[in-house]
Amino acid sequence: MKTKYVDLIEQTYEWPQPEFQVEDNELKFHDIYLMDIVKKYGTPLKLTYLPIISKQIEKAKMFFKVAMAKANYEAEYHYCYCTKSSHFSFVLEEALKNNIHIETSSAYDINIIEKLAEKGLFHKHQYVICNGYKLPQYIENIARLIENKYENVIPIIDNFNEVNHLTEKITKKFKIGIRIASEEAPKFDFYTSRLGIAYKDIVPFYKIQIKGKKNVELKMLHFFINTGITDTAYYWSELAKCVRVYCELKKICSTLDSLNIGGGLPIKNSLNYQFDYEYLIEEIIAQIKRTCDDYGVQEPNIFTEFGSFTVGESGATIFKIIDQKPQNDREKWNMIDSSFMTTLPDAWAINKRFIMLALNNWDKEYERVFLGGLTCDSDDFYNSEVNSNAIYLPVLDADEPQYIGFFHTGAYQESIGGFGGTQHCLTPAPKHIIISKNENGDIKTKLFAKEQDYKSMLEILGY
Repeated sequence: MKTKYVDLIEQTYEWPQPEFQVEDNELKFHDIYLMDIVKKYGTPLKLTYLPIISKQIEKAKMFFKVAMAKANYEAEYHYCYCTKSSHFSFVLEEALKNNIHIETSSAYDINIIEKLAEKGLFHKHQYVICNGYKLPQYIENIARLIENKYENVIPIIDNFNEVNHLTEKITKKFKIGIRIASEEAPKFDFYTSRLGIAYKDIVPFYKIQIKGKKNVELKMLHFFINTGITDTAYYWSELAKCVRVYCELKKICSTLDSLNIGGGLPIKNSLNYQFDYEYLIEEIIAQIKRTCDDYGVQEPNIFTEFGSFTVGESGATIFKIIDQKPQNDREKWNMIDSSFMTTLPDAWAINKRFIMLALNNWDKEYERVFLGGLTCDSDDFYNSEVNSNAIYLPVLDADEPQYIGFFHTGAYQESIGGFGGTQHCLTPAPKHIIISKNENGDIKTKLFAKEQDYKSMLEILGY
């Protein structure tokens, strides 16, 4: 009988996969020997493999380029990185190597842009798309960029008052966009997004509050739904409504020339994952083109704001199994040396599933287990995959420590969990390793952050 962990994976999934291989019963991630990383740095451990960021950006650019060529689409495509997915400097620096732009959501994002500009990594002709509800400091910072001759700063108007707030602070002529408050999917607890302005109010809002202002130029309509870009009737219906609003607005506003379709391009969250990016992007472009042709208006420049797609697949989180607790005759709890609630908060908060694999002992027999975190909280556990209501790992061997990895964890986890602060049960933040390649293709590792110590926590808490 085939009862080894390697047998389970090979029978359940197509194996090996482009980013995963096994050699000498140990897992490799993008040709990185993960057990070598563990032996050098220990666990718990987060790592970011930088080359994936550039690879994802170039992949999306190619999909849009091909789709626009097929549809004879006569406008431009602009890739923006959604900073809230990961604000780390090494992420932004890698992303900006690829001739992209930035989407912001807070006042401090503007300070990051200024720091990048000081280093020569961001330039005044690049787009800065400013989303979110804008408190006074955010308005001040946006105004400072515009006054300092950043040519393509586009604050996206989120409510009826923001245009006036901006004109009070900005002396130059400036560009704006308007965000549509989309209608949410039926499963949501509310019908219309709190972000943006309702479909029916867009054209009247332009006529009343924008059209007469000589120093304000409407350039963009912004569209995004919480479910992201999906091949569903709901998505296509909302996109169609958005494009129709764009066309109606374009007929009375000659400066409008861009449509921002937001983010939400999914990433691989299972070894069974299949998603036809090429088809979906071609259909988006074709639908926009058809609707514009029907209305007799020029098709818009397309902007996207991909965050998770940019950085998500670059990340991995590695734990050691420190003990097994058989709590009854059916449930075995493998305890990790960290916490899911603090280290992978999406797993706890929204029941998000990641790719989970053993790093070593692939030649051992497997068993069903539950994974438990170190906090004194009943919610600190992990017990299922995307495609299975169970998880399996090699049977523990007292003489051979077991390590496990969660993959494609590069987006949002530090932002949501809080980097450098105090967390539930004072669980320390794990060390963080950056992995890159040099010009010869050799792997380089760098310690970005040490594991958090008690002194930093006590200082934060006032001791």
